[in-house]
Amino acid sequence: MSLKEKLFEKIQEHRPRTTRLLKEFGGVKVGEVTIDQAIGGARGVRCLVTDISYLDPMEGIRFRGYTIPETMAALPKPEGKDYPYVEGFWYLLLTGDIPTMEETLELVEDFKKRSEVPSYVYDVLKALPKDTHPMVMFSSAILAMQKESKFTAFYNKGFNKMDAWDSMYEDSTDILARLPEIAAFIYRYKYKGGDIIANPKSDMGTNFATMMGIDAPYDDVARMYFILHSDHESGNASAHTTHLVASTLSDAYYSLSAGMNALAGPLHGLANQEVLGWLQNVIKKLDGVEPTEEIMKKFVWETLNSGAVIPGFGHAVLRKTDPRYQSQREFCEKHLPDDKIFKYVDMLYRVVPDILVEQGKAKNPWPNVDAQSGVIQWFYGITEYDFYTVMFGVGRAIGVLANITWDRALGYALERPKSLTTAMLEDIAKKA
Repeated sequence: MSLKEKLFEKIQEHRPRTTRLLKEFGGVKVGEVTIDQAIGGARGVRCLVTDISYLDPMEGIRFRGYTIPETMAALPKPEGKDYPYVEGFWYLLLTGDIPTMEETLELVEDFKKRSEVPSYVYDVLKALPKDTHPMVMFSSAILAMQKESKFTAFYNKGFNKMDAWDSMYEDSTDILARLPEIAAFIYRYKYKGGDIIANPKSDMGTNFATMMGIDAPYDDVARMYFILHSDHESGNASAHTTHLVASTLSDAYYSLSAGMNALAGPLHGLANQEVLGWLQNVIKKLDGVEPTEEIMKKFVWETLNSGAVIPGFGHAVLRKTDPRYQSQREFCEKHLPDDKIFKYVDMLYRVVPDILVEQGKAKNPWPNVDAQSGVIQWFYGITEYDFYTVMFGVGRAIGVLANITWDRALGYALERPKSLTTAMLEDIAKKA
């Protein structure tokens, strides 16, 4: 059974559940909204539905119920590699099932057939000024391919709500198969003098590493990085933006391009490069000395007492070390234990949480994914900060495209929350 056939089977099983909830329990309250939530970014407002991932405060992100360690252990891996095929992870997100090796390799072959990037996309990218931000180039390349949309063609022929998932799946898979080549082209074109490396037409991790011009084990870095950055519930800015735009019945190209624009914001996708810059500054301030617990404790306390924060620590939901951080830490311990930047990261991991607990301000003193991500990329020669968000975007596309495929499968409505004026809030406050 192909992935598409399996997905259709899952959709048919799931639809009655959504229908029953709407028909029999539509009026049941899920929660209440406070004034600080209305003004403060809707944090904690439970008003989105996804089965793709769930952020467990104690276990971290769960992909279809699987923790990160469970996901990495269960999915099929290329021979001799430590991390799973990204294509098999796509199967998991869409169906909730762990694919067999045979099913995974069938999907690898399907991605190969879909991976050809239209030549006009490169014409669009080359027409942009060379100093254009790589995220502008990435978003533009995705949007430029919109003329290929099968969903739009389906809609124009006569929209049928029950079948809309099919063409959304086709668009999403087409896009995902092409993103590694687009991202690698942007990197080589902008930063390597236009020395473009051909797509080897292997699996997604190998393709990206090869086209970036980086030897193994960077193919495993790519697999790990794309999976870890794929999805984090529906409420983060890039996922929510993609969902919102898709709810208008825009196709996957419009929707993902919009989501990538949200990812480019400093409060969303730039944190890993900001943490790396901070780490390099720390090394410079300490004259590159070998970090010890005594040295780092003194530095961390001086930083906190000056009113500054320690970037890369804390999370709005998590109450333990981010498993995405832990996965990357394990990679570093195996492949770059003597790297100077990693040594600083390692020592911060050992001293910062206890200090933050002692200080008493942080709800979660543990490191998040951003504390580690940039270190690995820098080690393998990707020193161009601006490109880090593009790699984040390739990974995030996996999750958001799986989500909007299911949005169409379940016929989710156009998103349209209600607004209030400040005067109305003030009136509500008076009556409270």
